[in-house]
Amino acid sequence: MKNTNKKEVLQIETFPNPFPGRDYTIDMECPEFTCLCPKTGQPDFATLYISYTPEKLCIELKSLKLYLVSYRNEGGFHEKLTNVILDDLVATCHPRRMKIVGDFNVRGGIHTTVTVEHTAKKKGK
Repeated sequence: MKNTNKKEVLQIETFPNPFPGRDYTIDMECPEFTCLCPKTGQPDFATLYISYTPEKLCIELKSLKLYLVSYRNEGGFHEKLTNVILDDLVATCHPRRMKIVGDFNVRGGIHTTVTVEHTAKKKGK
């Protein structure tokens, strides 16, 4: 899988949803997200909150961890990175709904939180 917003996207693995006929939510907290400030090259730290309702596939956690760690050497504004992560995860597992909140640590006296959401289109529309 390639995303034009990022040089190389690590493979995010999935497994079959054990209950595809039921709506349920999977919530994940990723407190060790790190990326680089595109202006200064200094590290930015965040907690990512990922919440989704799976359709046919669920995200395998170890591959998600490796994918997120790959951002450690990537420069990007918080807004861009949060949106790219959402796009990559949606393209991987095609969830019914997904929400990602990037809660970035204070930088320059400003605390930034970026929230992005995806809702699958209903079939037949």
